[in-house]
Amino acid sequence: MRKISILLTLVAGVFIFFGCEKEAEKITISANPTAPAFQGFTDNQNTVLLLADAATPITYNWSQCDFGFQAATTYSLQMAKQGTDFADAVTVATTTNAGTATITTNDLNNKILAMQVNPDDPVATAVEWRVKATINADVDPVYSSVIKQTITPFYIPIVYPRLFVPGSYQGWNPGDSTTSIFSLKSNGVYEGYLWLGEANPQFKYCELPNWEVNWGDNGADGTLESGGANIVGTSLGMYKLNVDLNAKTHTYLYTEWGLIGSATPGGWDNDQNMTYDPATRTLVITLDLVVGDIKFRANDAWDLNYGDNGANGSLDAGGDNIPIAEAGNYTITLDFNKPIYKYKIKQN
Repeated sequence: MRKISILLTLVAGVFIFFGCEKEAEKITISANPTAPAFQGFTDNQNTVLLLADAATPITYNWSQCDFGFQAATTYSLQMAKQGTDFADAVTVATTTNAGTATITTNDLNNKILAMQVNPDDPVATAVEWRVKATINADVDPVYSSVIKQTITPFYIPIVYPRLFVPGSYQGWNPGDSTTSIFSLKSNGVYEGYLWLGEANPQFKYCELPNWEVNWGDNGADGTLESGGANIVGTSLGMYKLNVDLNAKTHTYLYTEWGLIGSATPGGWDNDQNMTYDPATRTLVITLDLVVGDIKFRANDAWDLNYGDNGANGSLDAGGDNIPIAEAGNYTITLDFNKPIYKYKIKQN
């Protein structure tokens, strides 16, 4: 009986094996899957986004992909700058087994602004679109044909509270808005950089563009007093100013800025000094760079340094390295004039 039982088990196993193999043979991926195709989205459109339409939905439609059998298909609607071969593609929407996706005009506008060199001054951006269809990581994705489009975004400036910084370096003028620092969170905490262009500069803080409410520092102890004594700097140059009007405290730091990184002549060991341009009120350097990375740092130390998280042209304290993709001569600008610190890299 035991031999018969074993034999029956073996026979059953053979049938199960060949049965599974037969089932597997039914699932065959097409050698040429039918690619998704945009519907109602014409090539080479020129589109201007409007603030008035910020809440208006935009719907994208496409035909679904046929891999030769029924499968759960993930569709990714992708957008990238023209000419980049989708190297830095932005996934605008993702769906499963659905040939449609909807986003608001405001969402699309924000994604276009993120591609801008200067989001504060947006320009028309040439982009291209495609749909990516995938079923699993072991099967190559299938892409739709590419649709090109030029999109002009809108910009809504954010008005940050400012603290005016009149002083001997600018004629004690509290109405000069170019010499002010900002509160990014509108919480009474202010920060900014100013070029105090004289030796031992003196300054104060004003809440309005007049002397009605002004703050100084009696005793130079970092505590602010209403109508207090002038604050005195150490020397001519760029200062980082921090003020907390809630706690009535302040600090200032004299800074000298340099470029550092594997792309620079000094590598990660020696800064390349930047110089102040009074015409643009920015720090500038022109030099030869190789393929590698750069960052900005103050006073030849890492206590205060900036990189760029997200590669969006905005500076982040201690942020990511900034890549240089091609060797050449560059002019690099460090701009502390606005609430969001910026930089520009221009190949000459």
